[in-house]
Amino acid sequence: MDENRDTRFLFTRRAVLETATATAALYTGLPQAALGAGPVEAEASVEPVTVELQVNGRPHVLRLDPRTTLLDALREHLALTGSKKGCDHGQCGACTVHVNGKRVNSCLTLAVMHQGDEITTIEGVGQPGALHPVQAAFVEHDAYQCGYCTSGQIMSAVALLEEPCGPNDADVRESMSGNICRCGAYPNIVAAIQQARGKP
Repeated sequence: MDENRDTRFLFTRRAVLETATATAALYTGLPQAALGAGPVEAEASVEPVTVELQVNGRPHVLRLDPRTTLLDALREHLALTGSKKGCDHGQCGACTVHVNGKRVNSCLTLAVMHQGDEITTIEGVGQPGALHPVQAAFVEHDAYQCGYCTSGQIMSAVALLEEPCGPNDADVRESMSGNICRCGAYPNIVAAIQQARGKP
């Protein structure tokens, strides 16, 4: 090595890692105020509220954090796990339920907003041996693959039967565009819905 070379700025990989580790340990050991973030404020406690829900024709009285989504109330407090948590941002439709007969993304609405509403989940649509026509058509047309989105697809399709929708496959695809199938079973889903609508 050239002895005249300035060695003040020569760093080895080991030296860089040691410095980074020491710095991280220093900062994680300091209180937030010392790092300039100001005092750490404790999250304000939220008192639970009583929520009365009508789900699949049955009344339920729950004590919930008022920030609880309808989806979490159904899944975590009523053990109705047919409604799936997919994106949790209202983009995939896996959490679709009916509220007063209209389809709703249950991850985007709070349970406290639905006092007295009639809520229907996939568990309330049909039963083994007595499937809803949409469920039977999904089975016949193999309109499910992994099955994760199926309950949301069926809930949207059941609601679609009561909504204005043109007769063509393109109309059905447009009406179902809020429900994503990552397996790509769209042709089978459309065929199943058209059968349930009585379309050839």
